[in-house]
Amino acid sequence: MFSVVFLLALLAFSVTGSPVEVRNSTITLPMTRRLAFSNLTDLLRHDEARLAAFGEHSTHGRRGAGVQISNPTVPLSQVDLGNTMVGYTVRVAIGDPLTNYDLVVDSATAITWVGAILPYFSFSGVNTNVPVAVDYHFGTFQGTIWEDEITLSQRITISKMQIGVASEMQNIAADGVLGIGPTLSGIGSLPNSPDQTIPTVIDRLVEESTIRRPIVGIFFKPTVANEDNDGELCFGGTNPSKYIGKPRYTDITTTRPSSFYWGINQRITYANIQILANTPGVVDSGCTFLYLAIDAYERYRAVTGGTLNPANDLLQISLQQYNQLNDLEFHTGAINLKLVPNAQIWPRSLNYKINGGENDIFLVVKSLTTPTGAGLNFINGYVFLQRVYTVFDSGKRRVGFAPNIFTQASTN
Repeated sequence: MFSVVFLLALLAFSVTGSPVEVRNSTITLPMTRRLAFSNLTDLLRHDEARLAAFGEHSTHGRRGAGVQISNPTVPLSQVDLGNTMVGYTVRVAIGDPLTNYDLVVDSATAITWVGAILPYFSFSGVNTNVPVAVDYHFGTFQGTIWEDEITLSQRITISKMQIGVASEMQNIAADGVLGIGPTLSGIGSLPNSPDQTIPTVIDRLVEESTIRRPIVGIFFKPTVANEDNDGELCFGGTNPSKYIGKPRYTDITTTRPSSFYWGINQRITYANIQILANTPGVVDSGCTFLYLAIDAYERYRAVTGGTLNPANDLLQISLQQYNQLNDLEFHTGAINLKLVPNAQIWPRSLNYKINGGENDIFLVVKSLTTPTGAGLNFINGYVFLQRVYTVFDSGKRRVGFAPNIFTQASTN
């Protein structure tokens, strides 16, 4: 499904259906994270695959080779869903009898589908006979659209939810996908009606008045060791206890392919030096690192003094260089955010996972293989999202940010 040669760290989250907190027309789902990669090869392959999926989105939404790839190695169907190495899953119950499915939560797709491992069977399901096909980079999901009931918890149910039921999909180690991407990211998924979309889970929660607003708030806690940490999805609003101040918003970019996802225009600076001009890119929970267009990456490498470590393809700096690091600042619209020096480095307690020494210091900024000027010039991945509270607002087609309680943390 995705493929580009770099690395991809980590972290799978699982969200059980309970406990689920419902308050003030919001639904809060706790997430438990676990480290889910055992070696650097796993890490690299997952990010390779993820990045390639953000290819060109043509008139009818087909994804192509928009992000160039060096030595693509693993089809998305084997990586992104295969081991959920970087991502999180939510357990939902579907149909009659209620059957539990573990679905990968994907912020880059609008389609929810099942049947990759556990077969779909339901007396309450209605086959619409509408074909559905999601064309990932090196793999496809194909099937038909069914209408059935989805239960997020004992108190939260979505009736007549349109889901894909897989008839063709290989090498998948999860039951399917729960799509929380913008509705437009589903364009091109219905072969007979390529310009049409189907309602997302968020859309249906609003339509049934379960939540008032089509919003998802996302909170992650930085990972520093082989331990479970809490994360959270909040449907219908935000959780003020997880951030500082108020979220501020920027519109989704109009530039393809970023405009089909949670794409924004963003400028990046370091000590008043421009690293990346105001250009479009994507905010994505499925990527681990911060990816920059190759020329922006080279500017960042130059100002930090980082040198590429061939053992893990990461920029390495000395302790002296770390002590001289400045904040990496992100400017989008009227929003100004930053990654403090500690947020720019890999957790040293996890260096053994990436062929590093105990006291080595590695930066978490990686390079795309395309220069600035394409429709995808950066990907703000997990290392960014764990330091800010993020809000996806599909109703107003915008993305919101606020400093979270770990923005200034020195956990790494």
